[in-house]
Amino acid sequence: MSRIKDFYSKYLSKINKYWLVTILFLALTFTAGDSNLYQRYLYDEKIRSLEKEIKEYQEEIRINSEKLKNLRTDKDGLERFGREEYFMKKENEDVFVIKKKN
Repeated sequence: MSRIKDFYSKYLSKINKYWLVTILFLALTFTAGDSNLYQRYLYDEKIRSLEKEIKEYQEEIRINSEKLKNLRTDKDGLERFGREEYFMKKENEDVFVIKKKN
């Protein structure tokens, strides 16, 4: 017990008790437990990145829905899509596929 009193009188007596409690509280909130401030920051960053990913996928869904709607309504668009994506052709046509060299 005398060691604690010596340590207190030598180092901590000059510090205000309220400041000491405040510093200890902040240190515990930053480091202790599963819901400390650092973990919360990491969780918030992950949430932000997932929300950004959700927006990107929603935009992709919107674009693909427009393409699908165009394919269902426009016969020329459907024919163009079949020719471009699946290299389809009419009976009397020749199709040349040009590949790019890497």
